[in-house]
Amino acid sequence: METESTKPPKDLEEPATELEPQRGFLSEWMVTIILLLFGTTSLVQAYVIPTGSMENTLLVGDHLLVDKLAYAPSGAVSRHLLPYDPLKRGDIIVFRYPVDISQTFVKRLIGLPGDHLRIIDKRLILNGKLADEPYVYHGTDYIDSYRDNFPGEPNVNLSQPALDMLQKHVQNGEVVVPPGFYFAMGDNRDSSLDSRYWGFVPRDNIIGKPLIVYWSYNASTDELTSAGIGIRHLADVLLHFPTKTRWNRTFRLVHSYPLN
Repeated sequence: METESTKPPKDLEEPATELEPQRGFLSEWMVTIILLLFGTTSLVQAYVIPTGSMENTLLVGDHLLVDKLAYAPSGAVSRHLLPYDPLKRGDIIVFRYPVDISQTFVKRLIGLPGDHLRIIDKRLILNGKLADEPYVYHGTDYIDSYRDNFPGEPNVNLSQPALDMLQKHVQNGEVVVPPGFYFAMGDNRDSSLDSRYWGFVPRDNIIGKPLIVYWSYNASTDELTSAGIGIRHLADVLLHFPTKTRWNRTFRLVHSYPLN
């Protein structure tokens, strides 16, 4: 799972946060239990992390339950029965990869519609301020001219939506997120295929948010993505379940981090 349009209707714009009930620690656990007991594919989706783009927040081999109701439009009654969240900077989101919607990606939401952002020497500047990002992991010491000083002159092949982003949505050296779209990046900032390389995430592509790591197994990307994965992975689990299960991550809630 490493999963663009005209100006959207106003109901896709960011809702006023003070009008929406927010999920606290207890309500997150209540939602988790409800989805575990009564969830179907329309409410919750199981997913395994196959790459390290979200390390060290999410690890290769983490098995997640994704809350598909989290960002659903709320009605007058349903908003009190099961609170819905507005999309917020710092949320971890699950979405259909804009370049190939058959793939599903997990990244962190960095930019909302209207936000101005840039990266200078690996540091995120958001709406003119240096962002506090304690979750970010840098696996390399060197500075890449495009990756770490963004937006800039590409030094790799980019998808067409990313080229459109650089041509049409850069002002004064900053990317400006257009209405109905979002900017997402991986926490493993030096090794993440994200909005820097394929452009914005359309609102309609966003599926939900990871809720809980229900199981974490120490497997490699190759084991989780290669052909014939089913039989080999099953055999490995049967042989090494007790020793390769990351017990300290079992039933760990996945939390966002407020990014202002």
